[in-house]
Amino acid sequence: MFEKFANVFRIPDLRRRIIFTLAMLAVYRLGGHIPTPGINADLLQQFFQQNQGTFLGFVDLFSGGQLRRLTVFALGIMPYITASIILQLLTVVYEPLAKLQKEGELGRKKITQWTRYMTLGLSAVQSLGIAITLERSTVSGGTAFVTNPGPGFILMTMLTLTAGSVFVMWLGEQISERGIGNGMSILIFAGIVVGLPRGVVDLIDKARTDAWGNFTAPAMVLLVALMLAVVGFIVFVERSERRIPVQYAKRVVGRKIMGGQSTHLPLRVNAGGVMPVIFASSILTLPQTAGFAFRDNRYFGGLIRALGWGEPLYTLLYAVGIIFFAYFYVSIVFNPNEVADNMRKYGGFIPGIRPGRRTADYINESLTRITLVGALYLIIISFLPEWMIAGIHLNHLPGVLGAFFERLPTWVTNGLGVQFYFGGTSLLIVVGVAMDTVTQIEAQLVMRHYEGFSPRSRIRGRRTWA
Repeated sequence: MFEKFANVFRIPDLRRRIIFTLAMLAVYRLGGHIPTPGINADLLQQFFQQNQGTFLGFVDLFSGGQLRRLTVFALGIMPYITASIILQLLTVVYEPLAKLQKEGELGRKKITQWTRYMTLGLSAVQSLGIAITLERSTVSGGTAFVTNPGPGFILMTMLTLTAGSVFVMWLGEQISERGIGNGMSILIFAGIVVGLPRGVVDLIDKARTDAWGNFTAPAMVLLVALMLAVVGFIVFVERSERRIPVQYAKRVVGRKIMGGQSTHLPLRVNAGGVMPVIFASSILTLPQTAGFAFRDNRYFGGLIRALGWGEPLYTLLYAVGIIFFAYFYVSIVFNPNEVADNMRKYGGFIPGIRPGRRTADYINESLTRITLVGALYLIIISFLPEWMIAGIHLNHLPGVLGAFFERLPTWVTNGLGVQFYFGGTSLLIVVGVAMDTVTQIEAQLVMRHYEGFSPRSRIRGRRTWA
């Protein structure tokens, strides 16, 4: 194993990419310790500790604790992801953008430039919402978070947080271009991993103080078992694929007979990876961040509270968003018509299926079914931390339904209050990004005639779904 790790640093280009990625992550972590001016950091920390079982605590997990300290990188990469989603959705409904996307490298650069401009605007809107919220909010005792409120503080906060978000976007693009892996995913990965030690300390403190009484010891065993089960489940599904058999007919090319072999077309169960979860959560983050200051408003307060983390409406929209973006992302990265045309050009066909249109329809039907399985898997994994932390607020439903679910135990409706860093969305992102990064490193090693990390030299799907 040590020999395989040493091979990574024997390749000059790969070594430079890894060192560059680590250097960019160091810069990202350094910026996470630079506070925004004019904020009482101690009071803000206290406020987040009081609300660690809410949506704010969940968002703080993805920022690596930077939101609770309100550093210059507090907004993180979420504005960029939201801008990317909006532009990708517009390419479907807005014809000029769709044509621009088909222009190749030139069109991609133009869309990337517009994404940057939109990231700037979204960062300004979110930072304005945060600044107004901090000015109007106080902790118990009436002490304000802002030392010198006023237009100067609002402008300074907008400038600081917006500049930080744009710089984080630049870091992610640099990692994608000159480093290893997807830069945006790696930055989110780094923010989550930083919070793991805090989660371990939180569990140790609960075990030491018997936070749940006689249920403390069984709860700890249950959490560890659940963590291992979630890890195994994520790895199993992420490496699972549906293999469609493909047969290539024999062809005579010059004096040689080409083709005649049997192979398969792999369709990943979760082709979108962690992107549908990140897309859905970032879309829901925008109205909650911008509308947090209006949570007590007579007109919009009810809607803002209904969109709160753990509420039935939020849960429903989150689940629908994951399913939508799972299909949307797959439709972008996989084109059944193109695959069927390429298969027909090279004499390939699926046994029992006519080449051409019927092959494309068959692939599309198989992809539709397998994507639904992947979306349901993402929903189950994503809701684990929410249910562990905040519970299922079914008792907040209106009318008879709310009264019926009021009979449920308190730990079901209000959660256990545990910071479940070891499961759910965080673990899905950590495992997914780690597997993708290792796969890219292995591809570089195998391409240069080195062995990879795994015994078979490549990490590939070993499970098939009939």
